[in-house]
Formats: sequence, C-alpha cells, structure tokens
Amino acid sequence: MAQIFPQKTNILSKVSIVVGGLLAAGGLALVMGLARSPYVNMVGVSREQPVPFSHKHHVNGLGIDCRYCHTSVEDTAFGGIPAVKTCMTCHSQIWTEAPILEPIRASYRTDKAIEWLRVHDLPDFVYFNHSIHVRKGVGCETCHGRVDQMPLMMKVNSLDMEWCIQCHKQPEKFIRPREAVFQMGWKPEGDQLALGEKLIGDHHIDKAKMLNCSICHR
Repeated sequence: MAQIFPQKTNILSKVSIVVGGLLAAGGLALVMGLARSPYVNMVGVSREQPVPFSHKHHVNGLGIDCRYCHTSVEDTAFGGIPAVKTCMTCHSQIWTEAPILEPIRASYRTDKAIEWLRVHDLPDFVYFNHSIHVRKGVGCETCHGRVDQMPLMMKVNSLDMEWCIQCHKQPEKFIRPREAVFQMGWKPEGDQLALGEKLIGDHHIDKAKMLNCSICHR
C-alpha cells in the first residue's frame, strides 16, 4: 500500500506532542503562580474600610493591647471585631466631633453594626481557632505581621495551606512563650530552635496530631 502521509508527518506529530506537553505545563505553572500572587491573595494590599482605623496609632502610639479590642481571642475560635461601644469608650471623650469618626458615632446611635471588610478571611472549608493558637504560643505577629506598624490593616502572609503547614510541621521555629504572644517585635534571647523544642513540651504540643487533616478540615 502506498504511504498516505509523508515521512515528515512523524516528526511533526512528535513535535506537537512535546509542544502540547510544554503548553500544558506552562499553563499549570501560570495558574499556580497566579493563585500565589498578591493580585489573588491580596498580600500587601490595604482594604478600604468604612473608617480608616490605624493599628499603628492605637497599638504603637497609644500602647493599646490587642485584647482590649479583640476580646474573645483567648477564649474562642474567632478573634472578634470590636463593637462600636469599645471605640466609644475613648471617643466619647476625645475626637468627639471628628468627621472621620462619624460612622462610629452613627453606629452607636442607631445600634446598626458597621460592615467592616475582613482582611484575614479564610475559606469556609478551613477551621481556624484563635484560642488554641494563643495557648500554644503562636504570636499575633506570626500570622498578622507587625500590625503596630500598619497605618491601614493588610495581609502580610498568604494564609494558604502551604504557608500554614510550615508551622504545623516545625512549630519549634515559630512558637514563643505565652506571655510574649501579644508582644510585637518579640525576639528570643537565645536560639529559637532550642527554645521552641522546650516550649513544645511546656505547651503540650503534639506534633503528630498537628499534621492530621481533620485539625483544619472538619
């Protein structure tokens, strides 16, 4: 039987397979890179809020402890968004006529909650408990960054699974004494790994359990 296709067709078919594979791999790499980009995960991007609350002013300037506003962070899964009555504890006395704070005063008068835009918002299929992390010595700064230096709140970490699992695999690299959990800029006096190994025992951390899928996905 006469040959239907010319010999070079075999070469073209092989080239097309290789090119197709490279395009597929490139497309996958592009998608994965996009998923990790600030454009998608909003790392380093400040979000516009009803009131431009400055953590830098309140935490660094005034020395207000995290727990004064985030009252439930030590006892519940949710860190807590402060009610406007917390804001009015001070702002009924100072800056009482500041236009920028009118949404706070209006919310207090009408008892209508302000719709803050969540900056650290995990997917619904992820279970995260603030209180257990606090008890195990994970500092606010570890996840949220130096909020005491942020005029406007923003994410400094992606908070994706790849990022979280680093600590779950090697918590000794990240944990600190419980009394330093709410301290910004804390540094260990000696070697972090040596301190972390000791704190794993002190804080009763079960490293094997931390790698169980059901810890975060329930």
